Amino acid sequence: MRLTIPLTVLLTLLAMPAYAYVGPGLGLGAIGVIFGLLLSLALAFFAFVWMPIKRVFSRKKAVVEDIADEG
Repeated sequence: MRLTIPLTVLLTLLAMPAYAYVGPGLGLGAIGVIFGLLLSLALAFFAFVWMPIKRVFSRKKAVVEDIADEG
């Protein structure tokens, strides 16, 4: 474990540049994938947080309407 960090730093410093070309199609595709992943995470969070809250509010509204109908 002690050797992991220094070895990682050494190998990172010894890495050579790739001189690779990333065209506009690949670049835009990568950006689209990143935005898609972030959007899906945001929607998943929204679904797990908002939907139970919405269900609680709708139950309270139904109870209030039932009480109003009885009176």
